[in-house]
Amino acid sequence: MNKIILAATIISGLGLSTANAQNKSISKTKKTVKMENKQQVVSLLKAIETGAAEPIGYINPNKYIQHNLGAADGLAGFGALLQALPPNSAKVNTVRAFQDGDFVFTHTDYDFFGPKTGFDIFRFEDGKIVEHWDNLQETAMPNPSGHTMIDGATELKDLDKTEANKTLVRSFVDDILVNGKMEKLAGYFDGDNYIQHNPAIPDQLSGLGKTLEALGKQGIFLKYDKIHRVLGEGNFVLVVSEGHFGKSHNSFYDLFRVENGKIAEHWDVIEPIAPKETWKNNNGKF
Repeated sequence: MNKIILAATIISGLGLSTANAQNKSISKTKKTVKMENKQQVVSLLKAIETGAAEPIGYINPNKYIQHNLGAADGLAGFGALLQALPPNSAKVNTVRAFQDGDFVFTHTDYDFFGPKTGFDIFRFEDGKIVEHWDNLQETAMPNPSGHTMIDGATELKDLDKTEANKTLVRSFVDDILVNGKMEKLAGYFDGDNYIQHNPAIPDQLSGLGKTLEALGKQGIFLKYDKIHRVLGEGNFVLVVSEGHFGKSHNSFYDLFRVENGKIAEHWDVIEPIAPKETWKNNNGKF
């Protein structure tokens, strides 16, 4: 851990890029670049656990925009966050990694100040990581159907359907979660076939409907106010939104798996948005 903190501090302080040597070939294929960006992100996250210093070089030392509101901007903020961790306490297991253009997004099982499940988004610019967003939630017990917040399908396919799947999922979130057009709900699913990883909701579309109905009777309403970003690769689509769950103002990260033009599986992480006076950077959650 000390290695990665030291590397972050040195790079931040001197303004030097230690990874220029890694950018030897400009004429690499797009597919190869995709694989490299994903691997860089997975390696950087794993370094939180191992303390490896090399992955720090994947970050642009002169431009690292941080949207985790508990971390200060730049590499110095990243290093300070890691330094606050109890020694040898962090565990990182990235289960899913995808790329959409200049963005890589991941789904990770963490032990980071306690067990957490998280989504991270990294933006690349000129081969370097320049911006980061995340959403973290304390890892819960398996849901009523026995699914955890991280298990389930991982196979990436249908790359030619990426844009169609992004359009489908955006429409679902906009229709159902933002505008409450529940009469359209069934049209987004293949009958009752639906695998759910939210800790409180069982499988099947009927399970989702019953849970929302039960919450409504308790006066607890789920309302998405705005979609901020939709990213996808093949059959997986991530939607970043903000809204309210009851009285809490939240950031919602929802990952969907699409199969044959219908939503087949769902994972999510919900994080309350901290009061602005507690933020350690001014970049905002989104």
